[in-house]
Amino acid sequence: MWKYILKRIFYSILTIFFLIMLTFFMMQLLPGDPFVGDKAVDPVVLEELHAKYGLDKPVPEQFVRYVLNVCKGDLGIDLKTKRPITQTIAESFPISFELGIRSLIFASIMGFFLGVLAAVKRGTKWDTGAMLIALIGISVPSFIMGAILQYFLGFKLFQWTGVRVFPILGWNTEMSKLLPAFALSFGSMASISRLMRTSMLDVMSSDYIKTAKAKGLSRMKIIWRHGVRNAVLPVVTFLGPQAAALLTGAFVVENIFNIPGLGKFFVIGVQNNNYTMITGTTLFYGAFLVVANLIVDLLYGVIDPRVKLAGGKE
Repeated sequence: MWKYILKRIFYSILTIFFLIMLTFFMMQLLPGDPFVGDKAVDPVVLEELHAKYGLDKPVPEQFVRYVLNVCKGDLGIDLKTKRPITQTIAESFPISFELGIRSLIFASIMGFFLGVLAAVKRGTKWDTGAMLIALIGISVPSFIMGAILQYFLGFKLFQWTGVRVFPILGWNTEMSKLLPAFALSFGSMASISRLMRTSMLDVMSSDYIKTAKAKGLSRMKIIWRHGVRNAVLPVVTFLGPQAAALLTGAFVVENIFNIPGLGKFFVIGVQNNNYTMITGTTLFYGAFLVVANLIVDLLYGVIDPRVKLAGGKE
């Protein structure tokens, strides 16, 4: 068991290191200069700025310095606002996290029940309706879904009723948080429902389900006690990276709804060629995803009784 855990932790650390290396060297390939932008800067001043932030050093030396700083929890200074990147993350990420939590809860609950309903009612209009919703969710990007929700539930509903039920922009009230959370969760909900339906159909055709039917167990007991319990395991595995993706928010959705989350600062950093902001936020998002996958790997061995970790073997 401990060998399995240490092995997963080692692979996670190695993945984060390669992420640091890849992100850093890709930033070196970006054209332009983070201090120039659209304005003319005196060459002497530009040289002093490069020296101040260590950009005049050889690239290998910059990389070693960056890795050492990351190990100390220092992601650098925002080249535009002169604020620490960690401070920006600490202030903005809770908003993205809350958006992700809301989206994850909605996607999990609705995807789970739509998948079970489609499997239990296979071949009926319920199955067709549930899979139609899943097809729309997979086909329509989150930013398109966000715009549709803004138009119909934000703008048109206000015209029809004269009451602003769903605010189009902002993150101030409970109602203003519903549309962006739904827009972000719709694609994940569709994927979860399709996976749950496939897994449920596979489980319901198993021999032990036939045995349960032969024993005279009620249909509801067979579905919930034997079917859902085993069918949900692949969904749990899928929720690992999916949860990380949702919990880190969505750049475009946050911009559409004017949400002051971390995605907003990432987009601004890309537009301004802000090296430290891009590398800092990318590394944070990547590390979050790696840790989420690590937790799922460890939990899956506990949740799934078919996974045996005894003797350090997977």
